Amino acid sequence: MLLPAWLSGEDADEWVSRMLDRLAAKERRRRPTDEALLERARELSARYLGGEADPASVRWVDNQQHRWGSCTPDNGTIRISTRLKGLPEWVINYVIIHELAHLLVPSHGPKFWKLVEQYPKAERARGFLEGFSAAAHTAPEEC
Repeated sequence: MLLPAWLSGEDADEWVSRMLDRLAAKERRRRPTDEALLERARELSARYLGGEADPASVRWVDNQQHRWGSCTPDNGTIRISTRLKGLPEWVINYVIIHELAHLLVPSHGPKFWKLVEQYPKAERARGFLEGFSAAAHTAPEEC
């Protein structure tokens, strides 16, 4: 890394430390933990679904190669594919909302899609995921 010559050694150390902290915070936001996913799901439910979808757990899983996410409405568990880690937050939010909507409506009927469409970036996120799949030469099933 190049630093301006006028920075003293102490100032340079402080600047590097500050930049590393910022990068670490950004990485935490891009790659949330299971606990952070659950918190985010609850916030998204409150914001877009009137808080009606209340997941018991939301976690990353490695075993979903053909789905972005899945849920079990009977016990309120949601699983999100680790293939989404590092994608834009609004795309991950869409997948979470999709699965939250399944906690309320198990099928992909009109009532389900009406719930999902309450997320303003739903259509854009679906397009992003379709393009991402095409670029990766995979065609995941609908969540």
